[in-house]
Amino acid sequence: MSDSSFTHSHSMHANLFGYMGAALSRNLDDADVFIVGLPYDLATTGRAGTRSGPTAIRQASGNLRWEENRWPWDFSAFDRIRLADYGDLEFPAGNHEVLFSQIEQHYEQLLTAGKSVLSFGGDHFVTLPLLRAHCKVHGKLAMIHFDAHTDTYEEEGSTYNHGSMFYHAPREGIIDPDKTIQVGIRTEYTERKHQFEVINAAKANDLSAEQIIDQIRTRVGDNPCYLTFDIDCLDPAYAPGTGTPVVGGLTTDRALKILRGLVGINLIGMDVVEVAPSYDHAEITALAAATLGLEMLYVLAAGR
Repeated sequence: MSDSSFTHSHSMHANLFGYMGAALSRNLDDADVFIVGLPYDLATTGRAGTRSGPTAIRQASGNLRWEENRWPWDFSAFDRIRLADYGDLEFPAGNHEVLFSQIEQHYEQLLTAGKSVLSFGGDHFVTLPLLRAHCKVHGKLAMIHFDAHTDTYEEEGSTYNHGSMFYHAPREGIIDPDKTIQVGIRTEYTERKHQFEVINAAKANDLSAEQIIDQIRTRVGDNPCYLTFDIDCLDPAYAPGTGTPVVGGLTTDRALKILRGLVGINLIGMDVVEVAPSYDHAEITALAAATLGLEMLYVLAAGR
């Protein structure tokens, strides 16, 4: 894979098939970090359309390719990590179980080979099979969760529901509630019954980024940690293209500042989910997701 894939050029949108122009490859020797798309939205409860999220994020990443070193970092992530785009996982329309078996099969191969994966959804339900796959390799996980919703809802028939993953995950022993923190929550939850630490959106908007980072670090410690970012954590002004928008969220600036402060945390997996391009305007949401993903890659690279 040529380094020129990542340099600025007059053709930053030409032949843009992989995220950030990365080569498409499933050869594990080609990269340290793989991008995987999960075009799934069968678990949505609001507006559907997140199956188109991975493609939209890849296309929006063209706007980020001209900077050799992303501000404010003083190095290029791609001098430190080799990136390839694994493409999207495929499954028959309407068949949840095949997608989950695909995730198990492909991620087990990637993770046991020591690769890191940044996944683009798709609706947030994909995080449950992703957590299962990462737990198989790394053991019980700490989790950092950016979202407007806790996704801990226990509802009848919620086997496949993008609001139920973090009800199931602790009960399956995948994540440790005492090492899990949620940032940006601004929908109903019962605090006294809630297992996870929460920095709700009102607090997150009043605290400094450094205070939030300190709380995250204290909570997750040095445990293997999964980072999941639902784009609706951002205020709809910054991310209108999502199925369940909630006003009063974080700005992209605040989210990026928090992510930058996670260098050194033992991040073993990451995702950005819930981009629904049909409700987007001028690629605002897709660009935000692509930028958050790039920031996550810089966090990884800074630790190497």
